[in-house]
Amino acid sequence: MRKNTLHILFASIAALLMCACGAKKEEAYQGNMKFRTLGSTGIQVAEIGIGCGVFEYLDSADSRKYMDIAMDSAINYIDIYDANPKVRSNIGYALQGRRDKMVIQGHIGSYWNTELNQYERTRDVVKAKAGFEDLLQRLGTDYIEVGMMHIFDDMADWDTIANSAYFAYIKQLKEEGKIKHIGMSSHNSAVALAAAKSGLVEVIMFSLNPAFDRVVSGSNPWDSKTYENLLAGIDPVRTELYNYCTQHQIAITVMKTFGGGGRLLDGEKSPLGFALTTDQCIAYALANPSVAVALVGSREIQHLIDDLHYLVATEEEKDYSSALNKGGQVAEAECTYCGHCTPCPAGIDIAKVNELLDIAKNGKATDKTRAEYEALEHHASECTACGACESRCPFGVPVREKMKEAVKTFGK
Repeated sequence: MRKNTLHILFASIAALLMCACGAKKEEAYQGNMKFRTLGSTGIQVAEIGIGCGVFEYLDSADSRKYMDIAMDSAINYIDIYDANPKVRSNIGYALQGRRDKMVIQGHIGSYWNTELNQYERTRDVVKAKAGFEDLLQRLGTDYIEVGMMHIFDDMADWDTIANSAYFAYIKQLKEEGKIKHIGMSSHNSAVALAAAKSGLVEVIMFSLNPAFDRVVSGSNPWDSKTYENLLAGIDPVRTELYNYCTQHQIAITVMKTFGGGGRLLDGEKSPLGFALTTDQCIAYALANPSVAVALVGSREIQHLIDDLHYLVATEEEKDYSSALNKGGQVAEAECTYCGHCTPCPAGIDIAKVNELLDIAKNGKATDKTRAEYEALEHHASECTACGACESRCPFGVPVREKMKEAVKTFGK
């Protein structure tokens, strides 16, 4: 998914120079990290943090290696939204003996449905409690620094929060010291702004990047029509959100830094119709004074090493302004593999099906890809077209159509 010729060229040249000097690429990045204050919490955090998605694709040994590289580069912030036991256990193993070196942003309301064997977003206190206690147990810790109210994308959902049993549980966790600070995650700028103004949160995890910022608030950032008339600047609701957070010391931790699934790095997939580099995307996020951390996501160790190139990038490499003046064709709506569409009543791992489908559509379908699809417990052909997934998708992806396409591609 990370198709970026210019960035690869720079990285290759840098790698050759470092090899000539007998140094590993990741070693060259050490000592270059800058730090910011996490809003009113007073916690000092590295301006680049890591997400949890990569730990689904690594074994325990490589999880430890991934964390080694992150920590050696002074990364000290991780977001853990996924309830997948493998993800959480791998992170716990990677943090053994050094939990104190990582600021953990964990999500309350992220639950692993054992019957369906998949992630579920919930406001049910029993499930939220089970999910959070599982998180602490698998991480081998008795607290996390930031407890995130997990994904509020609908204003009606947010409007009920203050007097809910769910929020009462979160306040209880803070009183008990199991979370030190309360946060909230959202893809919706109006909801995020309401959360900021509520006085209930100190940290907001928000989808911020050059594509999402330039579309009208409330529109679907993965609908190609959204990008036919880009705003000249940032959407006014987002501007108000960013300004309010800056003025009131509410930290923003950035998700979708690369557009979700790395799409801004791929000219064919980018909703803008052209590719940006990882350096440009990270620089864009960090140029916002309300931002404390830009989270980078990946599927393999090398992606993290490539993302850390930002620490030694030149100002020219970081410059995104000229790129944003480009035009071009926009991409069709695409899944970002975030998993918020689940649980599926039929047990389908929708994100994984869509990911494998995209690989096949890009002409990269191999025996391994097909075998990975075959190994899934449930397949697209089992979709009942109930539409529950589409009602939960933050980006309005036509999931039912995607399932039909997967059946045609993989045969079931």
